[in-house]
Amino acid sequence: MTTTLITNIGSLVTNDPTLGEGPLGLVKDAALVLDGETIAWAGPAVQAPAADQAVDADGRAVIPGFVDSHSHLVFAGDRTAEFNARMSGQPYKAGGIRTTVAATRAATDAELSANVARYMWEALRQGTTTFETKSGYGLTVEDEARALRIAAEHTDEVTYLGAHIVSPDYADDPAGYVKLVTGEMLDACAPYARWVDVFCEKGAFDGDQARAILKAGMAKGLQARVHANQLSYGPGVQLAVELDAASADHCTHLTSADIDALAQGNTVATLLPGAEFSTRAEWPDARRLLDVGVTVALSTDCNPGSSFTSSMPFCIALAVRDMLMTPDEAIWSATAGGAAALRRTDVGRLGVGARADLVVLDAPSHVHLAYRPGVPLVAEVWRKGARTV
Repeated sequence: MTTTLITNIGSLVTNDPTLGEGPLGLVKDAALVLDGETIAWAGPAVQAPAADQAVDADGRAVIPGFVDSHSHLVFAGDRTAEFNARMSGQPYKAGGIRTTVAATRAATDAELSANVARYMWEALRQGTTTFETKSGYGLTVEDEARALRIAAEHTDEVTYLGAHIVSPDYADDPAGYVKLVTGEMLDACAPYARWVDVFCEKGAFDGDQARAILKAGMAKGLQARVHANQLSYGPGVQLAVELDAASADHCTHLTSADIDALAQGNTVATLLPGAEFSTRAEWPDARRLLDVGVTVALSTDCNPGSSFTSSMPFCIALAVRDMLMTPDEAIWSATAGGAAALRRTDVGRLGVGARADLVVLDAPSHVHLAYRPGVPLVAEVWRKGARTV
């Protein structure tokens, strides 16, 4: 293995409080040593050990690679018309997913795989080094299984979302569709997935249906996560905590009881500001969650209907401006928070033993991600110890 010293780092976010200042473990005038795919050392540059080769960061900031714990990348088609209508005053509804279902079913495996690769590369160029992605645009046994098989070719973080909406084929028999999702479809999909998810929402699946779907997936060895409380108040967040789901995603409409449940449980609240931006919806109350100690993650929710962005820096800027997060909270949530939402300890931080996933910013501080919104500040991306961008 070749060791690499990255030195002359102006500001290093480690997310390890034992290494530096505050929750970010911030180290000024810092250095990192990479040993193959992992971090071997992190700290002040003046204390850095020797390495086989050296890279000068030229005073720039270095942060952990972003962990995008919620995306929907296995799809085909385009929903520009829907977005245009929404921006012209029509409300967002869960049923728009059916448009993408038709296009995805009609696409070839090669077309779907190329789309996943395209959007993951797009995200990687913007600093995302760990990706989760879901099925949910096939809604037949064959189409859901192939979506997960294709996703698994690109990432280890694969989520079975046969319960995105009730399939149009079962419009008059939602109970029959739940039976399919928890039976034959689950059997075909579980070998490709790590997670099971459900859209617990009016127009999708109610609390009892969602519980049955999640429990069936868990019985097959999948871990739970939940699309919860996006469009309205509902049982999704409480269900996620009840089942010890890794993450309740969206969390836009929360009662005091929902927030108390999150604060007392292990479930991460994953906030998706791109969805609120793209649907002109109410912003999640990140401040209220953070102030009572809820673990918060930020993610893109990259999908063709309600949040067609792959940019974690954009989501950080939205979170700071419109969800009242501090820049420090937003960067933590986009890295360590995303790792927590995937129950990972090897990513989202830059301490010893972590995977060597890091982003060099063309800026002296991580604060510039919110301070200079829309500016392409990602200068380099290192993934598993190799510079990929």
